[in-house]
Amino acid sequence: MIHRYLSALIVFLIIGGCYPLIKKEVKEPAEALKKVKYFWPKFQDDMDIDSLSLAIERDMQYLNRLKDDTVFTYGPDTFPVKHVRESLRTFILILKRSSDSKKFKRDLREKFFLYKAAGFQGSKKVLFTGYFEPILNGNLERDTIHRYPIYRRPDDLLKIDLGLFHPKFSGQRIMAREDGQSLIPYYTRKDIAEGRVLEGKNLEIAWLRDPLDVAILQIQGSGMIKLPSGKTIRVGYSATNGHPYKSIGRYMIDMGYITADNLSLQTIRSYIKQNPDIKDEILNYNPSYVFFRLLDSGPLGNIGVPLTPGRSLAVDDRLFPKGALVYIRCQKPIMGKDGNITGWVPFSRFLLNQDTGGVIKGAGRADIFWGSDPYAELAAGNLKHNGEMYFLVEKPDT
Repeated sequence: MIHRYLSALIVFLIIGGCYPLIKKEVKEPAEALKKVKYFWPKFQDDMDIDSLSLAIERDMQYLNRLKDDTVFTYGPDTFPVKHVRESLRTFILILKRSSDSKKFKRDLREKFFLYKAAGFQGSKKVLFTGYFEPILNGNLERDTIHRYPIYRRPDDLLKIDLGLFHPKFSGQRIMAREDGQSLIPYYTRKDIAEGRVLEGKNLEIAWLRDPLDVAILQIQGSGMIKLPSGKTIRVGYSATNGHPYKSIGRYMIDMGYITADNLSLQTIRSYIKQNPDIKDEILNYNPSYVFFRLLDSGPLGNIGVPLTPGRSLAVDDRLFPKGALVYIRCQKPIMGKDGNITGWVPFSRFLLNQDTGGVIKGAGRADIFWGSDPYAELAAGNLKHNGEMYFLVEKPDT
């Protein structure tokens, strides 16, 4: 969701360093995608056409807002925004007119360029994780049950563009606050949650039942809050305090609280619930803190349009073109009647690049938005599988 500090790939964010990554990574867009000449995938899709059409329709809202001189980079090639718009229109026509999968693939090969994500150096694979929109119980007023606030962005939270001070810092920003005539780091999570330094400033949007609910909402970047009246409000990411995210999952493993092979959102939630005396210790290990704003619709991606469950993807927007048509091959969980995973199966589908995240970095990372239902939470909390990722754009007229 918009600049999800945490793209909310719940497992990767919580796990942090539990999965080794290759240090040498792609740095430039030209290296992130490589044009495919042979061995095209079969282009099978496990979802309905209506959801794909909706995601493309929302994508067009973003593309139509852009100036005509906007250019998108697909690996070694560049295309103007007008061409990207036409690519999506052509794709929908091919999708609806193709009588069978063979014709669909043939038409795509005739009309489109296909680029494969470089992936992690060495493996050439993409690590897929997932995020979802949590639905949490809360209240607009503090009471004996709802005692943990979510805050809107404070007025004293300053965003400093370091590039204004020296070209070598171009693109680097810090969050800070004034202390007399000095700028110092903003308050940590512990300062805010335990020290209550923001109390009395009328910043509370709502109150939740559990600090872990607050942490989950911050990791996902947006969510819905169900009020006692039955009404639901939606909140989304507004800003972060600027402190680096530290993995509570990694911390719990290092402390021996859980094991790496048993790590998921569900196991973390269960352990903390059974050991409430160390809840603050675990949550305050991470100094980062996220502030929210009310949303009329959403959740929203970094291109400013609502995300479509199962069809929206978050990748590194420094390397990959925003709003692009993407095709992936990976695995997804099977959920049993008891709500637990009974197995994993291969799947493939088309998605749209509509989001990014603070830890979605490099050509080997992608995060699938699953939605807000129980399956979405299960998939987002457990997906950490390698797969393949492709980008498509129509061939220019020659």
